[in-house]
Amino acid sequence: MAEPGQDRPVPAYSWYALGVLSLVYLVNFVDRQILSILANDIKADLGLDDAQLGFLYGTAFAIFYALFGIPLGRLADGWSRTRLLAIGLALWSCMTMLSGFARNGATLALARIGVGVGEATASPCAYSLIGDWFPPRRRATALAIYSAGLFLGSGLSLVLGGAIVESWNAAWPAGAPLGLAGWQAAFLAVGLPGLPLAIWVLSLREPERGAQEGEVATQRPGGWGAFGRQVLGILPPLTFIAAARRGKRALLPNLTVAGLLAIAAWLAGHATGNAAQFWFVAVGAYAVFSWSMGLKEEDPATYRLTWGTPAFVAIVLVYGAESFVGYTVTYWAAPYAERVFAIDKGALGWLLGAPAAVGGFLGVIGGGWLADWLSLRMASGRLVVVAAAFVLIVPLVLLGYTTADATTFLTCAFLLQMVTSATLGASAAASQALVLPHMRGTATAIFFLGSTLVGLAFGPFTAGFVSEATGSLATGVIATLVAVPFGLLMLWVAMRHGPRSEATRHLRAEEAQA
Repeated sequence: MAEPGQDRPVPAYSWYALGVLSLVYLVNFVDRQILSILANDIKADLGLDDAQLGFLYGTAFAIFYALFGIPLGRLADGWSRTRLLAIGLALWSCMTMLSGFARNGATLALARIGVGVGEATASPCAYSLIGDWFPPRRRATALAIYSAGLFLGSGLSLVLGGAIVESWNAAWPAGAPLGLAGWQAAFLAVGLPGLPLAIWVLSLREPERGAQEGEVATQRPGGWGAFGRQVLGILPPLTFIAAARRGKRALLPNLTVAGLLAIAAWLAGHATGNAAQFWFVAVGAYAVFSWSMGLKEEDPATYRLTWGTPAFVAIVLVYGAESFVGYTVTYWAAPYAERVFAIDKGALGWLLGAPAAVGGFLGVIGGGWLADWLSLRMASGRLVVVAAAFVLIVPLVLLGYTTADATTFLTCAFLLQMVTSATLGASAAASQALVLPHMRGTATAIFFLGSTLVGLAFGPFTAGFVSEATGSLATGVIATLVAVPFGLLMLWVAMRHGPRSEATRHLRAEEAQA
């Protein structure tokens, strides 16, 4: 039986609004990814190593992006999504510009944390809005179009960053305004456009929640009140208070997990000499655990359909494993090409950035379309796209990072962007299909925990750490392929349990609330 609105054409306003959201996501990734083309200059000026560069790009950003994505996802389920997105856009744009005034690794890390907090508003708001602007039959395509901003922004960041650095350094070889280096000017230049764009976002109309499924939400989570409770539930040491309020049965596991993570962080930091990396991750993992236990009590239905659904958790981990490799090759491709093939920044932006943008765009659009097409023909059709991507990633990474030919490397980088981008729309749509409309913002925040806490926080750092240990960045990038077998295992779990989980979501939500 067709769902309500299945046969109606998608209104033109929905496509217009999707275009604005896609532009926001493009700016999002320009601001996030520009660190890649600037990495070697930052390394030289601030005296950092590859592991620290991986930490700055990945962990410092990812942990706070993931943590604040949780309460902000909840807020997106209960407050104006367009207003929340505009506020977040203004915040991360300002923090990107502040990155341009960094004088050491610590101040740049603080600015990256601010970027992460601001950008945490983007996808929970956008995914929820798209779910209410587009019917299920067009949702993977719409999410893929939105996600194209990721890859266009990543590619554009290399073009813009390379051009700005070279132009600035040529104009002021000495005595630049405010004493800024070219890489600092690049941060200022790419951050500024986000401020007028935030005003544009404010003009968008809020769609009615759940109307596409004929399940108009009459009740919503408690807006800012729920947001405040969520924040208190993820920020140590306030998490101990929140657990204590739920009783001894909640407090004891909370303290136990906190202690175990602290021990693990100390041991890993001591063994590797990268204490900040593992303490950040430990705090993030503990906060997610604390929040999920609070969600279980406050909103058992949402907990049941997300954390309590093996298929949903498996999809989160599948995309996390793909992101482990995907974020690594996206970040380290430019520094690697600059070091190994001696390609200057201006040329690198066009040889690597522009093709990456095209490849990412083609992959995410093609992958989204194929996921929609396959979902009409087989129960786990969307996840077939993800499976194909995992198979193709391995030979492309191995060839690209062992060849001595620059053209071969650039070709593999283009194909890697196309392949890794094809998984996003498919994975996101598969996860959204397992929850109810009023849960989409929270579900999106949880979905991106995989790509941030697993992929972004560990992938680029792992490559950088192995690079420092072996003296070979190529070895570091190849080492991240260790995530592929795990991803394939989680994919099997998702495909095995997903169809039944989707069919029983209403029943299980009702049982959880009873």
